[in-house]
Amino acid sequence: MSSHREAPGTMKDPVADNTDVYAFVSPDKPDTVTLIANYIPTEYPAGGPYFYEFGDDVLYEIHVQNDGDGTDDITFQFRFETKVLADTFLYNTGPITSLTDPNWVRRQMYSVTMVRGGRHRVLGSGLLCPPANVGPRSTPNYGDLARAAVHDLSDDMRVFAGQRDEAFFVDIGSIFDLGDLRPFQNLHLIPSSPTHGVNGLAGFNVHTIALQVPKQMLTKDRSDPTDPMSRVSVIGVYASASRRRATMRDAHGVVEESGPWVQVSRLANPLFNEVLVPQDEKDRWNALEPIDDDRFVKYVAHPELAELLPVLYPGVFPHLKNLTAPRTDLEAILLTGIPEGIIDGFQNYTGAKPMDLLRLNMAIPPTRDPKRLGVLAGDLAGFPNGRRLPDDVVTIELRAIAGLTYPLVHPSYAPDAAASEITDGSLSDEDISTPYPGRFPYLATPHSGYSIDPPDVSENASTI
Repeated sequence: MSSHREAPGTMKDPVADNTDVYAFVSPDKPDTVTLIANYIPTEYPAGGPYFYEFGDDVLYEIHVQNDGDGTDDITFQFRFETKVLADTFLYNTGPITSLTDPNWVRRQMYSVTMVRGGRHRVLGSGLLCPPANVGPRSTPNYGDLARAAVHDLSDDMRVFAGQRDEAFFVDIGSIFDLGDLRPFQNLHLIPSSPTHGVNGLAGFNVHTIALQVPKQMLTKDRSDPTDPMSRVSVIGVYASASRRRATMRDAHGVVEESGPWVQVSRLANPLFNEVLVPQDEKDRWNALEPIDDDRFVKYVAHPELAELLPVLYPGVFPHLKNLTAPRTDLEAILLTGIPEGIIDGFQNYTGAKPMDLLRLNMAIPPTRDPKRLGVLAGDLAGFPNGRRLPDDVVTIELRAIAGLTYPLVHPSYAPDAAASEITDGSLSDEDISTPYPGRFPYLATPHSGYSIDPPDVSENASTI
């Protein structure tokens, strides 16, 4: 998964687990950029009696870099506060018909602070999250509740924080079963009949922080980014979660925290820590800032998965098997941005300093017909130029690791035919019309706890 349970530390701390980051020019407001950071992986919708929520003890942040020096230029900070309004074990004592309904007993609110040039500016406080989507009796008009939780911070800036449908799609059950790709599993070292992929995250929810800001707020000179070939048009984005350095618990269940904030999770490009960083480095990667990513370049230059594919699929990747040179294509895509001259009319280069950032060229307008393979399909508004919700990042990155993008920097290299056919099978071209709402915060309504259909494990039960 993009960054779900990807490290020993975050596996044990889901409320601080940064699962996905998105950055794209807003399709309905192209003078703005939408930044999305998701947390808390694989939320089972029927998660009562205390449904999933943000952590009051976690500092959530979205970071923006705009001048290539490796330090954060703008940081948006989010702090949450939970209030219990009645002496009851229930999440709600009746239908919740508004964000201030007294029937909603356990509610969350939050503040948004912008840090720029060392100055802190509170953009909003006391902002209410929507409740979890409990069911038709508890949250009968959930769409209205969610829309009420979209808050205007100014005339051209708005924010949302709350539960949404999990937008990331991947055949998680297959890909981690020794790299199996269901549509091509007949070619696997341990073969079986090919079949359609499965979106292993379908039916799960996630907690979303979404922020829409004018482009001019994000450029280093406050200008309107209109020239795709200008470095001013490019920003680098990542999100993080931090906890206090010290935590003390007493015998009465009281928890006290103190000390400075310490980063425990971060994310920019999907699957970076998940797939490229080895196990004993994963927690360290989460604790470091992108400016310290020099130590991880070797894992990008020589990705383990590129060595495994020829082994798992014998005879399918002969060219990849012989590709032993450093993967400068992957270094450009993930660590520096793509420089001018590689792709006609495009660049998202932030400088030679290697850093895992989600790079967005804000001068590239949104497209009315998004291609799920983004830049690989000629759609310059898609991943790895930022990341949109329908971008099939798993297939894009699998194909890149398999050598499809290596000719961008070494034109004489001929990728294996299979590199352009790889797909994890969890999304087809027809599925690109999956109904993502056309308005902020763009993610779909979360699944209802009442309506969820648990898997029937009886058919798959093992006999011991």
